[in-house]
Amino acid sequence: MTQAGGARAPVWAGSDNSAEAESLILVDEGDRELGYLSKARCHEGRGILHRAFSLLIFNERGELLLQRRSGRKRLWPHFWSNSCCSHPRRAESMDAAIHRRLYEELGLECPLHFLFKFQYQAQFDNAGAEHELCWVFIGRSSGELRIDREEIADWRWVSPDGLADEMRSAAERFTPWFTMEWERIWRDHRPALHALQSQRGDLELSPAQHRS
Repeated sequence: MTQAGGARAPVWAGSDNSAEAESLILVDEGDRELGYLSKARCHEGRGILHRAFSLLIFNERGELLLQRRSGRKRLWPHFWSNSCCSHPRRAESMDAAIHRRLYEELGLECPLHFLFKFQYQAQFDNAGAEHELCWVFIGRSSGELRIDREEIADWRWVSPDGLADEMRSAAERFTPWFTMEWERIWRDHRPALHALQSQRGDLELSPAQHRS
């Protein structure tokens, strides 16, 4: 399902100066910065490769928080997805971005641990596409959720085993990036999930940092 990036457009080396735009970080396949572009333009057509992240937050019972994307979303509205996903902004570190967005969208603060990053391209009809180099993190929190209703239509907690069953029977209900990353987590990183489910919650993983 993962696809390599397409041809580079000249704008990749420049910047978008639109005052209302949220400038995202354009990257190459090695995750090296190439320039900046507004969020809207990054998702036009087949998308322009940019840096992004996905957060998967578990509770003390080892259940994963899923969110159903708002109907206002340009891409994949009303689809179920991972706990939180977004992009670091221009001149923003990944560590700052993941903690900022976790608090803005869910009202949570907790340690986040890097698992892997992957590149993908996914088309959503004529509305646009995602074309991202996405960093994946997991964390555990027992904090009270404060949901941003502008971003999230609904949410629920699900066990990893239950989610694996849902993915087998109704994968079309989920966003493509979440389907890809969960398949890899379930295949390659199950010990990390088991560690997160332990009573002590110990994780033998490195904190957020540049790893591939």
